[in-house]
Amino acid sequence: MHKYMRAIGFSQLSNRDEVKQLLTDIVQQSTARAYTLNTNNVIMADYARDFGFNMGISVCGEFDQEDKFIYEYFYPYLRSTAITTSEDVSVERHAAQESYAGVCDDIRVGVSLIFYLQNMIEYLKFKSADKLPVSGTTLSLSCLSTEGTILFPIIKNDSDKRQSRRATAARSNLIAAARLGDEDAIESLTVEDMDTYTVISKRIQHEDVFSLVDTFFMPYGVECEHYSVMGEILECRTVNNSQTGETVHQMTLNCNDLRFDVCINSLDLVGEPEIGRRFKGVVWAQGFINFPPLG
Repeated sequence: MHKYMRAIGFSQLSNRDEVKQLLTDIVQQSTARAYTLNTNNVIMADYARDFGFNMGISVCGEFDQEDKFIYEYFYPYLRSTAITTSEDVSVERHAAQESYAGVCDDIRVGVSLIFYLQNMIEYLKFKSADKLPVSGTTLSLSCLSTEGTILFPIIKNDSDKRQSRRATAARSNLIAAARLGDEDAIESLTVEDMDTYTVISKRIQHEDVFSLVDTFFMPYGVECEHYSVMGEILECRTVNNSQTGETVHQMTLNCNDLRFDVCINSLDLVGEPEIGRRFKGVVWAQGFINFPPLG
């Protein structure tokens, strides 16, 4: 069973028979479905069913020669309500199955942002129509989590917030210039990192690390789509799974100036989420590429 099923309210699934029955119900009572032909002229299908606001399960597979649907895999999803980035996204197929990972180099993160592609069928349609790469796309990032903690915010006045925004914008400009080979920008970034390390090394002896670090977005573990994040809660809502009745929390975070949504079961969250507080946890990143209409 998929590890992150509990994130959308399915923490009590205990055996394969229950999972099989659930997947059968999703295919028969799907709220959204999509089809396309792959490169081998096999019909690929994606059946999705919502079990709450913007969250549900997708069942993916193909039709055999007798037009019988055979499922290959399934995954829980959370549809994001925010546009995370407008940077270019590249897509690669996973080796084990007909699923895809997206890669986006956003300078605000500092690392290549890798995520599980939600709208695989739409991507395959553009690919079969030979319309790739597509210009003008945006990315809506969402995350599922099975462990998280709510932290109080760092108190900032208006002057601190303005200074933080200016510093973030200046660093983004330096990173963009460094990518183009600007040696002065590279040197400035190196000196800035050394100064930051020196300041933190002194302050960490007397202060808590989470009073020094406001947000972060870092790779976690050996799987490339997993990240350890901490971000400010901009929006939050409580949603009940329509089938199990379990309560989950959906939050919109601002993390390194990126906006994305996170969903976590209330059983796995320590603390009470509120706007202005911070969420810290390990997440599995998913992404929905907003393609223009296929003409």
